[in-house]
Amino acid sequence: MAWFKKDKPNDSVPPPRSKGSEGMWLKCNHCREIVYRKEVDRNNKVCPKCEYHFPISVTERIGLLIDLGTFKEWDAGLEAQDPLVFQDTKPYRDRVKAHQEKTGRKDALVIGEGLVNGSRVVLCVFDFSFMGGSMGSVVGEKLCRAVDRALELKLPVILVTASGGARMQEGILSLMQMAKTSTAVAKLGEAKLPFITILSDPTFGGVTASVAMLGDVIIAEPKALIGFAGPRVIEQTIKQQLPDQFQRAEFLLEHGMIDMIVERRRLKETVGTLVNHF
Repeated sequence: MAWFKKDKPNDSVPPPRSKGSEGMWLKCNHCREIVYRKEVDRNNKVCPKCEYHFPISVTERIGLLIDLGTFKEWDAGLEAQDPLVFQDTKPYRDRVKAHQEKTGRKDALVIGEGLVNGSRVVLCVFDFSFMGGSMGSVVGEKLCRAVDRALELKLPVILVTASGGARMQEGILSLMQMAKTSTAVAKLGEAKLPFITILSDPTFGGVTASVAMLGDVIIAEPKALIGFAGPRVIEQTIKQQLPDQFQRAEFLLEHGMIDMIVERRRLKETVGTLVNHF
C-alpha cells in the first residue's frame, strides 16, 4: 500500500492545449519568455533571449562532445533490482520498466569510450529523462566500472551530470553510492589521471554532494541550477530570503564553487584543450 495519496484531478481545470501549438513554442525555464522551438534547436538548444541552456538528451550530449562515430558504450545491460520491494504510487519494478521502455536504456547513466578532437577519453553521461537522473546502485556501479576501465587504459574521465540526486526507492543502498563513487574518483587522483565534470541543469542532491564536485576541473553550463537541497527548501529551513540567482552557475562561480562556465558551442573545444593540457 502506498504511503501517500495523489489528489484526484480537478474537473474545473481547462483542457490542455493542442500538441501542434505546444510543439512550435517553448517556455524558457529561466527568463520565462515564450521562444520559437526551431530557433532554440538551431542555437544548440540555447534560449535566444537569455542564453539559458535547455536540457539535451544523452545522444545529443555525446554528439556534442565526442568525435563522430567514435563512441563505444560499455555495460549497457546493467539494470536495477528491487532489494526493498519498494512501492509508492506504483511498484519500483514497474516504474523502472516504464522508464526503460520510455528511454530505451536500462538505467540513468551511459558510460563508454570515445575521442574528443582526436584524444581518447572515458565519457559518463547522466540521463535526466530516466527517473530524474537519480543515482541508484546501477549508476554507482557503472561509474565505478568506467573509472576502473580508465585506470586500466590510462585515460581521462569526463562526467556530465543532470540529476535530482539519490534514488529514494533504493534507500540506504542509493546513499552508499556517494561514498563508493567518491572512492573510485580518488583512485584517478592517485594515478594522476584527470577527472573533468560538466554540470548541466539541474544537478542536485547526492550527485552534487559526491562526484559532481570532485572534478579536477569543474565546468558548468550557463545558468545551470546546482545545489544539494532546492532554494525553497533552504528558505523554509533557515527562515531567510536567499540572494538573487542563488544556486545558479554564475553565483557558484563568483563564490569559488566551480572553475568555469562554458557555453555549449565552446564545450568540446574547451574539454579538448583541458585533456591535451593534462
